[in-house]
Amino acid sequence: MKVNYAGLLREKMPSGQYRYRVRPEGKRKQRIRIYCGPGDEDFQRQYLAARRGEQPEPLKKASEYAKPRSIAWLVNSYYEYLEERVKAGTTSAKTLKKKKNLLNRLTEDPDRVMLIPRAKLIEKQDEMGATPAQADALIEAIGVMYDWAMERKYINENTARGIKPIYRKGGGAIPWKAADVKKFFACHQVGTKPYAAMSVLLWTGCRIEDLTILGRKYECVIDGFEALRWTPLKKGSSEVCIPLLPPLKTATRAATVQGNTYVLAKGGKPLSSGDSASAMFKRWCQDAGLGHLSAHGVRKGLAEVLAELGCSQYEIMAILGHSEAKTSEVYTKRVERWKLAKVALDRVEVSRAWS
Repeated sequence: MKVNYAGLLREKMPSGQYRYRVRPEGKRKQRIRIYCGPGDEDFQRQYLAARRGEQPEPLKKASEYAKPRSIAWLVNSYYEYLEERVKAGTTSAKTLKKKKNLLNRLTEDPDRVMLIPRAKLIEKQDEMGATPAQADALIEAIGVMYDWAMERKYINENTARGIKPIYRKGGGAIPWKAADVKKFFACHQVGTKPYAAMSVLLWTGCRIEDLTILGRKYECVIDGFEALRWTPLKKGSSEVCIPLLPPLKTATRAATVQGNTYVLAKGGKPLSSGDSASAMFKRWCQDAGLGHLSAHGVRKGLAEVLAELGCSQYEIMAILGHSEAKTSEVYTKRVERWKLAKVALDRVEVSRAWS
């Protein structure tokens, strides 16, 4: 298939991947293989060489430019391995992106030896003390990479294992209350992207990353009722099937521009990632004077409301797509404790009356 450039052919392989070949100018029967497509840095060089009838050399991998057995060599070799897994569908592109965001810190001094001493890793962790969760994530990412390197006999030990985490998990995201939602909607009116995003989060209980896919194609009719049916993007999630409530349907039809998803980015396209959607939603919260809240808190607030209304942990599982009962049990146990405490206090009042 031709793609914008004269003589350029894009051919689909049995694996589902694409390869590019070029017809030299004036030689329609000849086809020369090139090793990247439009948008790649090396595309112009390879394409022009092929149009002249020359066979271009393959683009070198990043690891081939690095000093052998250096930290840059190891990190880029690990990236190349993960990239192949992404192509095969066994690793998500989101995982690769997160690994790169963390491990790129190690290539600031690219010629350093690839096995970093434990003391140096602890120093790096301490340097990131202002963001302890990120510091621990870096150590964990290095540990996973070193496990991979040990399996391939690149190194003989894993210096990242056994380092104590410095992050102490708190109570997590703050649950939204009814008053918070009203304040958000007072700032962001019907027909706006923030209004649509909040409505989807509120009336489906979905995670923020599901805003990148949820749209009309997931709407269906079950037993005469309009419904939404989808499998959340989070790995291991169960299929969710819930009624398409009138407030959600109204909110998703109110925007002037409609597209493949309920919430659109610039140009009417779906949101690019859960991370970008989360950052965007946080800005909307700040605009409404709710900077202490987040998208995840909407889901958490819904779970607590469902528990307070008497929903069992299995009913909450069905609505929120939890695959394990213990996840929903967090909310039902909290409500049960409160109910038991109130009963206990009532008994205390009774005992006082008898004294």
